[in-house]
Amino acid sequence: MPARNPLFEAPPFPVERALKQFGRNLRTARLRRNLSIETVAERIGVGRHVVADAEKGKSSTGIAIYAGLLW
Repeated sequence: MPARNPLFEAPPFPVERALKQFGRNLRTARLRRNLSIETVAERIGVGRHVVADAEKGKSSTGIAIYAGLLW
């Protein structure tokens, strides 16, 4: 089994802080539009847990997910 990327486990603090803020901003934008996590997840073709993880700023979230949420 390949080794996990250490950045997923413990990204540098400034990166972690920025991802968490970005996630909060995405959640705020979703709520201002009165959209549920389920609705957003369906629109970008992922499960609700993926959207929730992005809104928490998890470093394992792929850039394609963030791009979909921004769209």
